[in-house]
Amino acid sequence: MSVSPTEKTARTGHELDYLCANAIRVLSMDGVQKAKSGHPGMPMGMADASYVLWKVFLKHNPADPAWPDRDRFVLSAGHGSMLIYSLLYLTGYDLSMEDLQQFRQWGSRTPGHPEYGHTPGVETTTGPLGQGISTAVGMALAEQYLATKFNRPDFPVVDHYTYGICGDGDLMEGVSHEAASLAGHLKLGKLIFLYDANKISIDGSTDLAFTENVSQRFEAYGWHVQEVNGHNMAEVEVAIAQAQTETERPSLIVARTHIGQGSPNKVDTAKAHGEPLGDDEIRLTKHALNWPNETPFYVPDEVVTNMRRAVETGARQQEEWEVMMGRYREAHPDLAQLWDQMMARALPKDWDAVLPKFEPSEKGLATRAASGQTLNALAPAIPSLLGGSADLHGSNNTMIKGSPAIQADAFDGRNLHFGVREHGMGAIQNGMALHGGLIPYGGTFLVFSDYVRPAVRLAALMGVQSIYIFTHDSIGLGEDGPTHQPVEHVASLRIIPNVYVVRPADAPETAVAWRIALEHKDGPTALILTRQAVPTLDRGTDANQLTPADGALRGAYVLRDVENPQVILLASGSEVQIALEAAQLLADRQIAARVVSFPCWELFEKQDGAYRESVLPSQVTARVAIEAGLPFGWERYVGSSGNVIGVETFGASAPYKELYKQYGLTAERMADAAAALM
Repeated sequence: MSVSPTEKTARTGHELDYLCANAIRVLSMDGVQKAKSGHPGMPMGMADASYVLWKVFLKHNPADPAWPDRDRFVLSAGHGSMLIYSLLYLTGYDLSMEDLQQFRQWGSRTPGHPEYGHTPGVETTTGPLGQGISTAVGMALAEQYLATKFNRPDFPVVDHYTYGICGDGDLMEGVSHEAASLAGHLKLGKLIFLYDANKISIDGSTDLAFTENVSQRFEAYGWHVQEVNGHNMAEVEVAIAQAQTETERPSLIVARTHIGQGSPNKVDTAKAHGEPLGDDEIRLTKHALNWPNETPFYVPDEVVTNMRRAVETGARQQEEWEVMMGRYREAHPDLAQLWDQMMARALPKDWDAVLPKFEPSEKGLATRAASGQTLNALAPAIPSLLGGSADLHGSNNTMIKGSPAIQADAFDGRNLHFGVREHGMGAIQNGMALHGGLIPYGGTFLVFSDYVRPAVRLAALMGVQSIYIFTHDSIGLGEDGPTHQPVEHVASLRIIPNVYVVRPADAPETAVAWRIALEHKDGPTALILTRQAVPTLDRGTDANQLTPADGALRGAYVLRDVENPQVILLASGSEVQIALEAAQLLADRQIAARVVSFPCWELFEKQDGAYRESVLPSQVTARVAIEAGLPFGWERYVGSSGNVIGVETFGASAPYKELYKQYGLTAERMADAAAALM
C-alpha cells in the first residue's frame, strides 16, 4: 500500500496520533516496571515512528497473523520487546492486557525478547543484535523470488513489504554488514528499515565506540537513505512513502530519536536503556506526557478504538486478496497448485523415488559430490528448494545445474551467491524459511560453521527448516592444514538442541541424509560431508552382510552384524569404512564384532527404547567408537567400559591418508582397542 506524502495531513500530526504514541510509551514503561526488568527506553523513543508505520502503512490482519501476503515487521532491536507487544495488543492481535502485565514471567506470551511461534504477530525471534535486520533481508529476498515466480498481469499474488526497526547495536554487529551488503547488491526495493539513531548503548554514549557515518555506509551498500526527526510523525510518514516509491534499492530511514522520550530525568541516558524507570520517574513521565490516568496499564478508549481499526482494515485487505486468488486459480490453475504446494512446504507424492542410486565402488566418491548429485536429482521435483553457497559452489557442490544465478535483474534462477558472508547467509536462510514457500539451503566448509553458528542456534530455537551443507568435514581435507580442519565443530553442532547433525558414511547414506533434512520440518539440519572420496559400500548381499542405507533414517543402525557379537564398533562418516576394516581384523582374531553406522545422534535418540536396545544391546559392554573429530559425547554410547578414538588436538598440513595414520585413525588401532576391552 503506497501512501502519497500529500495525504499526511489527514492522518498525522493530530492530537489523537500522539495520544496513541504515548499509549505505547506508557504500556512499555509500565510493563518493564511491573516485571522489574527490561528495556523501556527504546520503545519510548520509537513510539512515534512505529505508530506511523503500523497505523498508516503496515498491511496486516490481526485476526490472521499467517496471511501469506501480509507485510512483515521485524523488531531487530528485540530488547525493546514491549514496543511490539504494545503494538500487537493495541491493534487487536490475540494478546491481552493480562499478557502485557505478565511481561517476562514464567509461562507468559510476552517473553523478554520476541520469540517466533510464541506470540501471535511476531515474525522472527530477535534479541541477538544484528540477527533481525539480517533475517529481514531473507524475508525480502523470498518475497521478490516468489513474486517473480507467481505474479502475473492483474494477479499480484505476492506483493508486500518487509519493514523493521533496528538500533545502534544491530548496526555494530558484523552480521548486519554482511546481509545489508547483499541486500543492496540484489536491489531488494521492498525492504524498508527504520534506524533508531538514539546514540545511546548500554555503556553510555555511542561516541565511546561507534562514530562512523551510518548513512554513508548504507549508501555505499546501495541503499536509499533518508534522515528524519523520529518524533515528527509527518516527517516519518513522508519518508516511508518515499521509500515505497524507491523500487531499485532497499531503504534505511535514519530516525533521530531520544531514548526514553518523555522521561524528565532519564531521557538520553543509558539509565533508560536497560532498567526500569522506577515508580517516581514513571509518575513524573506520565505527568510530562499529560497522561490522563496514573493507574498502571491504563489506555484511553479512543486509543483502542483508533488503533483497532486495523482489524477491519486487515480483514478487508485479506478478503480482497483472497477474491483475487480465486480468479488466479481459474486463470492459472497449475501455478495455483504449485503455490499451494510450496507454501505448505509439501513434498510431492513419491518424491523420494528421484533420489539417486549409487553403485558399489571401492574408489567411491566424496559425500560432498554425492550430495551435489542428490540435490540436482531433487531440485526438479521440489521447486521450493532454493539456496547456494558462501562463495564455495564448486567445493560445496551446491549448484543446481541448468538454473541461472539469482541477481538483481534476474530472480528466476535458483542459485544464490551469498559471497564470503557465512553469518549473513545463515540469517538470510532463516528469513527465507520464516517467510514461507521456500526450503533454503546454504553451504560452506564445516570449519566456518563457527561463523554461521548464531543463526543456526536461532533456526533451532524457532523450529524453522533450513539446511546447512557443511563440507570438508575433518582432518581428511588434508593439506590446507589446521586452520581449515574442523576438530570440535561436529561436537559443537550436536550440543545445540533441535538440530539434526547428519554425517553420512557413503553416497547412499548421503541420499538418505537429504531425505532426513527434507522431512525434518520443525528444525534445521546440518549435513556433514567429506572432501575426500570414500568407498560406496556394497550393501544387502550375503557376501558382506551389509544392510541398506535406509537404516540411517533411524539415526543409527546395524550395518554389519554377526551372531552373538562380543564387541560393538561405532562410527560416523568416513570412519565407518575404518570400523568395517577393524571388524574384519577382529574376525581374524576370532572376535565377533558388530558395526553400527551412526550418522545422526538426534534421530537415534528419538527412537523407542526397544530399537535402541536392538542396536546397542546393554549386555555388550565392549564398545569402541571412532570419529575424526573431538571424542566429546561418544561416551554416552560406548559407556564407562568403552573407548573412543578421535582427534583431541588441532590438525596439521599433510596428505589426508598420512594424517589419519599419524592421528591413529586406523583399523589396526580400533581393532586393538576392541581386543583390549575383551
